[in-house]
Order: sequence, then C-alpha cells, then structure tokens
Amino acid sequence: TSVTPGQSILVADGSLVLTVLSCSADVGEVSCRIGNNASIGERKNMNLPGVVVDLPTLTEKDIDDIANFGCANDVDFIAASFVRKASDVTLIRQVLSDNGGAHIKIICKIENLEGLENYDDILEETDAIMVARGDLGMEIPPEKVFLAQKMMIRSANVVGKPVITATQMLESMITNPRPTRAECSDVANAVLDGTDCVMLSGETANGPYFEAAVTVMAHTCCEAEGAINHDILYQATRNATQDKYAISASEALASSAVKTAIDINAKLIAVLSESGTTARLVAKYRPGMPIAVLTPSQSVARQCAGIIKGCETVVVKSLEDTTSLIKDVSNEINKTGVAEEGDPFVVVCGTHHGMGATDQIKVEYVASNYWEDDSGLSDQSVKQRGREPQHEMTVMADTGCKAGCSIM
Repeated sequence: TSVTPGQSILVADGSLVLTVLSCSADVGEVSCRIGNNASIGERKNMNLPGVVVDLPTLTEKDIDDIANFGCANDVDFIAASFVRKASDVTLIRQVLSDNGGAHIKIICKIENLEGLENYDDILEETDAIMVARGDLGMEIPPEKVFLAQKMMIRSANVVGKPVITATQMLESMITNPRPTRAECSDVANAVLDGTDCVMLSGETANGPYFEAAVTVMAHTCCEAEGAINHDILYQATRNATQDKYAISASEALASSAVKTAIDINAKLIAVLSESGTTARLVAKYRPGMPIAVLTPSQSVARQCAGIIKGCETVVVKSLEDTTSLIKDVSNEINKTGVAEEGDPFVVVCGTHHGMGATDQIKVEYVASNYWEDDSGLSDQSVKQRGREPQHEMTVMADTGCKAGCSIM
C-alpha cells in the first residue's frame, strides 16, 4: 500500500528499474513492468523513491538480534539502517539500555529522503552518522547527493560527532585492479569535506582486489590529509560552533588544548579519559597530530580507535596516577619515534579522579631516557637542551650493577 501505479521501484542500487502497474493489498502483491535487463544477486536492496514507507523501526528479529547477540557479545556499535526520525534512535537506545548495552554506540545510516529531512533531530540523538550514498542516491536525484554529503558531514563536524562516508567509493575495483581517477577524487573530497572515516563495502566483500582497494584508499586519504591547513580548519570549526551554540566548559578545554598544540607544534595530544567524550571533543577540532587516548575501559578504547579521527588508544589500569602516565607517554613516543627529546606534547587530564573530571591542560616535554639500553649510552638528541656536549660516565667494575644511577 506504500506505492501506487506509475511509481518506480529501484533494485540493487538502481541497476534494475521496475514500474508499478497495479497493487493488490488483499493478496499482498504488486505487479510491475521491468524496464531494463540486469543481472542481480541474492538479497539485494530495494528503494522506493519519494515514498514514506509504513514499516516499524525495529522488527521482532531486530530486537532479538540486538538483545541476544549484540548486547550478549558486548559489541561496540549498532549501525541502524534507514533511520527516518529521532524517535528511531531513541527506541534503539531504549532496547540497548534494557538489555545491558547502554554503553553501545549508535551509528545512524542516512539512506532516504525522510532521514535527510529530519537530519538535525537525528544528529542530536545519535552517537555517529553514516552517509550511505548508495541508497540515498536512489531516494534523491543523484546530482544532489554531493550536496547532501557535504551538509551532513559539516553538521556532524560542528557538533563533534564522528561521520562515516560510505558506498561506491572505489566501486570499479570490484572487478578492476586499479580505480578510476574520479573515484580517487571522491575519496579525497570526502576527507577534505571533514569525514572521520571512509568505508569500503563491495570492493572488499565481493571483489578479488580487496587488498589493493584498501591500499589505494589509505594512500589517497594520506595525500588528502596532507593538503589540510589545520590552523585555518581549527578556526573555522570554532567559529561555526560558536554560531550554533554556547561552548561548554569541557569543549572549551578541548578546543584550547588543540589550539595550544597547533601553536607550539606539539607532536602529540594525550587525553586521559574515562568515557571518551574529551577525546571526541579534541578530535572535533582536527589538531593535525596524533591523539593518544588513555582509558581504563576496553569498550571506550575500541570505540575511540574505531571511528574518531586521529585517535590511538591505550588501555590502562587507572587514571589516578597522572604523573606516572605522563611519564609513560613521554617514554613511549620517544621510543617509537613520534617525538624526540625536548619535543613538546599536550596533556588533557583531570586534577581529580572520576568520569567528567577533566579540567586541566598541561604542556609537557619529552624527557631523556638516560641509561635505559644495555650499552649504557644516553639517548640524548642533538638538541641537548642546555646540557654539556658530552656526559662522562664512571663505570664501577665487577659490581654486577646495571648501567644507570642509584642512591642506596
């Protein structure tokens, strides 16, 4: 009953076009005329352009899957297809909460005109957005999809929620070992638009060139990110945020941390976070350097590393000993080559322990790890930072002591 004679039904992303001839509600049948030849596989999607479909948000099977598989196996995200209004998100969150999955994040896939029209309300309720361009391109004119993509990404950037751009990004690589130039430009433009993630689907699920597709996408993203002026982007994001709403204390702290990192050319921003909210707000302002998220929660670590741009996560036992954690960060980024001795990095943390306790920004410098290797040599860089050109070491023979300094 949702369609009427004369309307179109699009199958498999529009590769097969049907025209409705008649509808028989009593027998549950819709008679159609096939408009073209096409080869389609099993379980392909179907779109009804411009039709408000009278279907429930969640079927009984959906609820059973969420409760008995998703929550039972402690998944990190629920990606909800064809979200049409904010109440859809509220319902999913209630089902999660009722089954012990309140911590599970919801990604709303915007795939139809109704979802696009209610986008601002959906964005307010969801944890993340997916721009599902394949189905969306069936619901709205294809020449308008790029405008919808830019609008959705920009709005998500302003409120600081991760956004994923998906579908047909390197479509030709399902059958070909190399992408078209237009496809590479599409991936790069999504990055320049501000997307947190780009996603492959058929390219890795169906095609034989899945490894090449991932490699091409990664290289294209790196090239696009190299073209971004992070100082200008920071200011644009801040201005857009101030135009939309009053900045909270936690967001002001995150914004200031990013500005500080940009100004001093910090090598890293370390965020000590229980819930991941501070990490998300820091990433919102696109600092242009890695964000290391230290958290005691396995779930938060996976969620931050999964879709928040620029974040690497480390699970720690506790955030109480801030001084020790900062020292560990300093040693680790020195050891891995992210920074050298004397390089600055910014720390966002709290003066007291607990969720929502982030209230401090610190500028730290990578310290020298004296005598930590078996050779007994210092790892001082050429910067020296005011030290003498050479540091003489007196070695005590036959003491059995390891290289280093100690007072007994």
